Amino acid sequence: MFTNLEHLGLAVHDLEAATALYTTLLGQPPYKKEHVASEAVDTVFFQVGGSKIELLAGTSPDSAITKYLSKRPEGIHHVAFEVDDIRAEMERLRQEGFVLLNEEPKRGADNKLVCFVHPKSAAGVLVELCQSISATDHE
Repeated sequence: MFTNLEHLGLAVHDLEAATALYTTLLGQPPYKKEHVASEAVDTVFFQVGGSKIELLAGTSPDSAITKYLSKRPEGIHHVAFEVDDIRAEMERLRQEGFVLLNEEPKRGADNKLVCFVHPKSAAGVLVELCQSISATDHE
C-alpha cells in the first residue's frame, strides 16, 4: 500500500550549486548527503514538511542521472512513494500490467529499499517505491 509521497528526485548537473540554491530557497540546509556507489550518484536530501527533496548528480558517464541529463534539462527526475511492503507492491503492480525496472528491490539512498516503475507504463513518469530498511530487513 502506498502510504505517502516520500520525495521528489531532482536531477542536477552541479550538486554544490543546486544545494546552495535549495538551501536558500527552502531556508534550511540539507539533512543528509550521501554517495550511492551502485548507482554512480551523489545525493542531497532536504526535509520539507512530511516530504523530502532529493538532489541527484551523476558521478560517472555511465550513471543513469548523467545519461538522463545528456538528453533533458535539469529538473524533476522521479516521484517517490513510501510503501508498507515493497515486495507486495511490486507484485501487485506487475499483476496490474506495470513494467518494473527491478526484479528485486535494491538498496537506495536514505536507508531505503527501492524499486522503479518504468515511465512508459506510468504516463511518462519515473515512479520510485521506497520502503524504510529496518534491522530485520534483508535485501
